[in-house]
Amino acid sequence: MIIQREIQPQVEDALFKGKIVVIYGPRQVGKTTLAKLILQNRQEIKSAYFNCDEPDICQALTDKTSTELKLFLGDSKLVVLDEAQRVKNIGLTLKLLADNYPKMQIIATGSSSFDLSNQIFEPLTGRKKEFYLYPFSLAELKNYYSEIEFNRILENRMVFGMYPGVIFESDKGKSESLRELAKSYVYKDALEYQGIKNSEVVEKLLQALALQVGNEVSYNEISSLIEVNKITVANYIQILEKAFIVFRLPSFSRNLRDEIKSNRKIYFFDNGIRNALINNLNPVDLRQDAGALWENFMISERVKHNGNICRAANMYFWRTLQQQEIDLIEDRGGELAGYEFKWKSRPGKVPVAFSRAYPDAKVEMITKENYKTFAGL
Repeated sequence: MIIQREIQPQVEDALFKGKIVVIYGPRQVGKTTLAKLILQNRQEIKSAYFNCDEPDICQALTDKTSTELKLFLGDSKLVVLDEAQRVKNIGLTLKLLADNYPKMQIIATGSSSFDLSNQIFEPLTGRKKEFYLYPFSLAELKNYYSEIEFNRILENRMVFGMYPGVIFESDKGKSESLRELAKSYVYKDALEYQGIKNSEVVEKLLQALALQVGNEVSYNEISSLIEVNKITVANYIQILEKAFIVFRLPSFSRNLRDEIKSNRKIYFFDNGIRNALINNLNPVDLRQDAGALWENFMISERVKHNGNICRAANMYFWRTLQQQEIDLIEDRGGELAGYEFKWKSRPGKVPVAFSRAYPDAKVEMITKENYKTFAGL
């Protein structure tokens, strides 16, 4: 079954406007499927697809002149370079194509943003349009279920996540697929980056982060727990971010002296990967961490939704030294909105300190009864 990706119209709208289109995303998330669907939708245009994991493809695109590149690509007007980060000096290759063959549209995909982004940042300044493809969003799944079925799958998605290879498996198959993803694919790029060889440390770090979802993360505490120094912890977390495994929310501070200013929370892009890392794929009603699961699930859905509709939003959490807190603060062009996430619905009050400091900001509680608008449904 092919599920329409929300980002596809935005990608197609960016074609043939004089810029290289770059699609970042983790392994196994559907970048190849998306790229081939875009080619299929433009059958009137001569196109070509190249998998840069293939050594001969890689060699044909590495350190070549513009003439050599044109001979290899031929007369194609729409070209996909899949896993383009595999090509050495890919940024220079793409720059040569953009400068010499402006009527040729290149789509480059990459599963490791630290490689691809670093290689193309300077050569493609002003010459690229970037997109991010994440695991499926609830908004992308809504058209494939009835209303009753959609409500039934919510808890299943909180546990098993939204990776394409997991969605339509049986529960047993989901467990096996997730464990394979977590073991073999998800942080493979992170381990390869700069020759990181200590997979045990990375796994311990991920497990520690998984157990702290919803809480502020102390690099000092984690360094003691996994027995590596604080600088290594910070570096590894940055790498895990660029491999699309986790993302950080910094603390929001603008007006109050006692607002927390330098801490961070860390969430997983996919609940299923998080749960596989701690080997807990039990149903929600048998778990002690249902609240944390709901918070991670909703915040990751918001990240996906904002990205899929190309909506710029800065995301934070808010807390004071007196422990008043709000799970998510979203800043869109100076307009603030706050969100609290409660799996078990119960009345809640907006912290007085926040209301006084930011009287124009609206704060909403997101529960399983009212989450759909928040998640873009």
